[in-house]
Amino acid sequence: MAKETLQIKQPTQGDVARRAGVSQALVSYVLNNSSVVSVPAETRQRILHAVDELGYVPNGTARSLRTRKTYTIASIIPDITNPFYPAFERGVQESAESHGYDLIVYNTGGVAEKERRCLHSVQQGRVDGIIGVFFQLTARDLIVLVERGMAVVRLEAKKKEASKYDLPLDNLYVDNVAAARTAVGYLIHRGHTRIGMLDGLHGPGGARVLGYRQALAEHRIVVDENLIRDGDFKEDGGYRAMRELLRLSPRPTAVFAANDMMAMGALLAIREAGLLIPQDVALVGFDDTPVTGLVTPSLTTVTQFQENLGRRAAEMLFERLEGTAPEHGRYEEMPYELIVRESA
Repeated sequence: MAKETLQIKQPTQGDVARRAGVSQALVSYVLNNSSVVSVPAETRQRILHAVDELGYVPNGTARSLRTRKTYTIASIIPDITNPFYPAFERGVQESAESHGYDLIVYNTGGVAEKERRCLHSVQQGRVDGIIGVFFQLTARDLIVLVERGMAVVRLEAKKKEASKYDLPLDNLYVDNVAAARTAVGYLIHRGHTRIGMLDGLHGPGGARVLGYRQALAEHRIVVDENLIRDGDFKEDGGYRAMRELLRLSPRPTAVFAANDMMAMGALLAIREAGLLIPQDVALVGFDDTPVTGLVTPSLTTVTQFQENLGRRAAEMLFERLEGTAPEHGRYEEMPYELIVRESA
């Protein structure tokens, strides 16, 4: 005897429309976040309530075939373990969800080959746009994406000259040079003249070192290259680099770390050396990641308002996708702030 299969009918947009007492077209407008029709807040809430009651799930494949969109964006970042990026991605995801989009996150380790592999992946028609933090690739590497109609937003460490390729490529940046100059200037105003720097070879490290150099120059302090050490943007790198600085004679009385992860490693090295923070060595980080307010002493650091940064990057992307962005590429600056705590 043939075994009967129980088939459960999935609710449709028509079912949602009947439950909410509106037209099916209006349901479609709401679910697709369309701006063509203005839908009153009460009506929109009634439709969404009907969706929840019925357990309606849009057919993403059908929608993609109909609109020729994937309703997915990608975010390409260099280090998913860096506490800076979860907050940044939270802002991106919040904006994506409000536009009815899904988010894919790629991790590259800041390695050129992996960055190119990610670009190859997104070119396979899997996403409508990308938000990228690239340590190795340049605007030239992104030409093929933009020419294929993909929206691209880059997060940069400083404002750059407009691309000679004249692409509709959008750029969002915090002035890392000015932010680092502010952090080091604060240490100088606290009376420090022998200031060490924990750097990273790639990414925003170059801009932050430049800010460090500028702050010293503004106060006529000669740069001692021995005081600049590579910490690889990692906690263990910061620990190792700080130990190297502490072996110098005279050792620095203050240290500026180009990110909070290196600052955490430096904090451990200073403690192991039997020194006090900030009495013996003052310490300033960069990024204002969650741990900075929890350690003892709490870390003075620079915040880039990461969640707002991610949200604005995504909004720029959707402005490009929805055709409301200007034809030319944009450079938009976002704020930073020095958060003074106990370590300096």
